[in-house]
Amino acid sequence: MPLRTPWSESVCPMMPGARSFAVRLPVLLCLCVAAVGYPFRTPLDLDVTPRVTVLSSALQGCRRFRSSAVDYSTMYLEADSERLYVGARGAAFALNASDISASSPLTIEWEASSEQKRQCLLKGKDNKTECFNHIRFLQRFNSTHLYMCGTHAFKPLCAYIHEKTFVMSSQPEEGKDKCPYGPTTGYTALIIDQQMYTATQYEFRSFPDIRRNSPSPTLKTEDAPTRWLNEANFVGSALVKESPGSSTGDDDKIYFFFTERSEEQTTTYSHSRVARVARVCKGDRGGHLTLQKRWTSFLKTRLTCSLPEYDFHFNVLRSVFVMPGHAPQGALFYGIFGLEWKNVKASAVCRFSLSEVQEAFQGPYMENQDSGSKWKAYTGKIPDPRPGTCITDALRARGINVSTSLPDDALDFVRRHPLMSQQVQPLDRRPLLFRRTTDYTHMGVHMMEGLDGQIYHVLYMGTDEGWLHKAVDVKGQLHIIEELQLFEEPQPVNSLQISDKQMSVYVGSRSGMVQLPLSACGRYTSCYDCIFARDPHCAWSGAECVDVMTHADRSTLIQDIQRGSMGCENTQNDVTQRSRSVRVGDDVLLQCELSSNLASPLWTLDGREVQGYDLNSGFRTGTDGLLIIEAREDQSGLYTCHSVENSIKVAVVTYNVTIRLDLPLPPPVQPTSNPHGFFTTLAAPSEKTLPPVQPSLPPYLELLSPRNMEAMYLSLITILGGLCVVLAVVLVYVGFCLRVGNRGKYSVRAAAAAYPSSKRPNKNRKHRNSSHMELKTISSHCNGNGVCNGVSKLHNGEVQDGGFLQIVPGEGHTSHNKEPPPPAPPLPPTPQLSSPECDFPNGLSATLPSVLRRMNGNSYVLLRQSDSVNTSPNCYSFADELNKMLEKRKHTLFLPIPDESSV
Repeated sequence: MPLRTPWSESVCPMMPGARSFAVRLPVLLCLCVAAVGYPFRTPLDLDVTPRVTVLSSALQGCRRFRSSAVDYSTMYLEADSERLYVGARGAAFALNASDISASSPLTIEWEASSEQKRQCLLKGKDNKTECFNHIRFLQRFNSTHLYMCGTHAFKPLCAYIHEKTFVMSSQPEEGKDKCPYGPTTGYTALIIDQQMYTATQYEFRSFPDIRRNSPSPTLKTEDAPTRWLNEANFVGSALVKESPGSSTGDDDKIYFFFTERSEEQTTTYSHSRVARVARVCKGDRGGHLTLQKRWTSFLKTRLTCSLPEYDFHFNVLRSVFVMPGHAPQGALFYGIFGLEWKNVKASAVCRFSLSEVQEAFQGPYMENQDSGSKWKAYTGKIPDPRPGTCITDALRARGINVSTSLPDDALDFVRRHPLMSQQVQPLDRRPLLFRRTTDYTHMGVHMMEGLDGQIYHVLYMGTDEGWLHKAVDVKGQLHIIEELQLFEEPQPVNSLQISDKQMSVYVGSRSGMVQLPLSACGRYTSCYDCIFARDPHCAWSGAECVDVMTHADRSTLIQDIQRGSMGCENTQNDVTQRSRSVRVGDDVLLQCELSSNLASPLWTLDGREVQGYDLNSGFRTGTDGLLIIEAREDQSGLYTCHSVENSIKVAVVTYNVTIRLDLPLPPPVQPTSNPHGFFTTLAAPSEKTLPPVQPSLPPYLELLSPRNMEAMYLSLITILGGLCVVLAVVLVYVGFCLRVGNRGKYSVRAAAAAYPSSKRPNKNRKHRNSSHMELKTISSHCNGNGVCNGVSKLHNGEVQDGGFLQIVPGEGHTSHNKEPPPPAPPLPPTPQLSSPECDFPNGLSATLPSVLRRMNGNSYVLLRQSDSVNTSPNCYSFADELNKMLEKRKHTLFLPIPDESSV
């Protein structure tokens, strides 16, 4: 049957096709909900929670550098000279790598001229972001000079810099073939043996390209008849020296990493963009006749980072880090991948081996018969020598010493078959990590030998909100040791570098630079805390958590990276001891703060575990601690809070609680808010805090006692969920009616509905009988500032108690009568609370009538509500607030055709 409401056809008659739309509407809503939740069905073992969260105010060993410049996006570190070169917008700096906050850094100011900025504006570019000189490249050119390139307000320039004086040694030169025009265009570049290899979209109307710019011969990728790069966005490049010790006389290679538009033909799944790795040979000189000034060794293939069993495919490559091995084939590629959906925050980290990349380049090719079809596997004959290979000893024996000597049939094959069929799968065939609430932007990897003799890879990953995640790779899965807030104001991490010599990580963002030590072992104050961290840099010495690198004798150090649980069995753990004396019938909160996000609290009373989830137990456990509800004498005893992590139970704090009938009343104290939860405790000078006597509650409040709050909680969830669905259906239905041309109009008029239709202005207006829809809401009695809101009900224009808000469909109109409409009838007073502080008489804060805490895991719920006691003059009810709003708007004319947002 069609979806109908009591007022639907009287206000908005069903148009042709509307009934079928209404029938499908609930199904469409369910599909939308399923689609929204669908991308987040992920394996629990990959979605890792950082163990420790450290705010910017608690960072240890942090050093900062800031200047008048912004956008610190380029870094080049030289460990030997202990210099960190940084490129920003309009300036470059030479910082002390050991302490970037040291005074008087060497500076080059290089801004675009006013005329160049004016020309940039004439090109239609943004004068707030694009029409500046953004330094995009800064590396060493030779033993005495650096080379720097900037966008220069969409007219790139490059210049040589004298290393010792850090000044430009010559006038800037043309840089359009070496540097992108825009500050955000994907770009990567290397200087190898005074030759510059770059990959980007150079001119803003050109195709992406991989080039060797200087010295000659200059080479680039091919555009016709087959375009080798398809809307590529480059994120990184690396030189892998494969020639030293090579038995085949192979050449060194440069690998480029990027994302481009997909070209493959597949029957399983399709994506508009895919991640790629491409390579060229360092000794490539181009072809003689075919592929003149073009690469003869260019090949590319796909990098896959996915979870096929969950239908998750991460196709956008954001950052890459190359970890060299003892041999060239032992090199590893770490990559940060994201989803194609820009409105979904998610990141995955995958690891690839160079040997599998080389294997893919030795596999079958792909072909494209014509430009309009998809690429598919090539099954024909492959020319000899194999197209796309570097010059080896075998080719030299045949008289082919350089690429210009390669036969034309092999070069023509390369021109038409740059794509390989075999995809590169990650090690372990799955990601190391998946984060569904984080967008990682840049990463770096540091190798560290643990006390067990194994080499661990420690990853440092910057986020789009200015956080740094430190993680260790343990058996193919990442354990996030800590997350560090680098900047108080959220901003993306633009660059990241790691120094083994300085044992520091450098991070650049829009506002400045940050230097942090690779580890902060002093943060862990106990043996278990040090072991649970599983940080390869840290170990327990018997008295403190120390940096392994600072200890020559490591025989007495304790560390357990594999499991994070062994080694502290015979150590003493300091336990905080406290006492509480309370009166029978009072509520008391025993606080227990856990430093680890992975730990869960466990409470015991005289050695027996406290069950804080049974509604009749008299206890509630939560993230704040343990709450004793209406304390009884038999609840006296020794309470101990344990932190449970990695199946190890560690005592944190103990409370010796005494509950008596004859305690004297305490002096009056002021309520203070608890920063760790929703409960309000009383500030007293001593540990023995005595809450005031709790007066008896009115009978109707017994319905909201803790014994009945489970039913109340479930009822609230059910009502609110139902109201959300009903409201969504109403809004979508109203929007549909407006779009199909219905002239019905709506207005929200709670107070005006109290007048009979015959007494309303504009009598020529047609009235339609309509029912009402009631939306149940729970209004808070008091907010945190001492303002109380009543719970009211609007029904046919009358205000009643009960907590309802009526949406009355009507005719929105524009009155042609110049006389203002009659004022709304006065609203009757609403029962209010009597406490001048808007607090409940039991001493707990009344910031909400219902204080709801999470019910899963270590959480509790406390419900307190009062509806009929009087309020103070300083508190205002919901009805009073609504009356004031209606008084202000009584002269407001309704729009003739209101939009959907006004309904």
